[in-house]
Amino acid sequence: MGETGRGRVHGGRAYMNTAMDPDDIEELAMEFQGKTIGGWGLVQLAAGTGFAAYVMWAGVLMPGFRRVPLKLQVLEAYKQGFRPAVGYELNPWLLRLSNYRAWRAGCYGKVFYQRQDLWKVNLSDCNNISMFLAPSVLPLLETKLLAELPDEARVVAGRFSFPTWMPTTSVGGGINRSWAYDIKTVQQKGQNKPEGCLE
Repeated sequence: MGETGRGRVHGGRAYMNTAMDPDDIEELAMEFQGKTIGGWGLVQLAAGTGFAAYVMWAGVLMPGFRRVPLKLQVLEAYKQGFRPAVGYELNPWLLRLSNYRAWRAGCYGKVFYQRQDLWKVNLSDCNNISMFLAPSVLPLLETKLLAELPDEARVVAGRFSFPTWMPTTSVGGGINRSWAYDIKTVQQKGQNKPEGCLE
């Protein structure tokens, strides 16, 4: 193995240990052009791609899939006697996962998960709502819920509390904390009145 001023030479090939010039990149691309990837190269490519996918999953996606507090799940609501038990989800993967969990629990066909946009769903006939959404959408959700829910409705939020509502009660701690809000109490305290409402 020898050293050159620009890199190392090993077995007749030069490996760069400094930033490459555009001409060097073109030369390297020409050298690899027309070559095929052998079996070992394919294994290395697959392993590298799998590792990159895992890093992306673990660092970015997995936090969103962490376990939702048990009492907020639609399936758990059904087991506690709430009827009908309906969940809304846009993500098809989470929808399939929810249906699988309902099937595994023996509740498939009794618990319903619909692929619908929560912002387009009319919630006026709902008395019990459980939410697990990002904090950035909660102010908008406060307005929607106050405009649509009946007075006797109760809203339970997991992991993130509503920014302007005072909870009726809260349980748990840390990432497993949940807050319950009675709509009548929220309305009486005048918290976040929907647009167009007069006192």
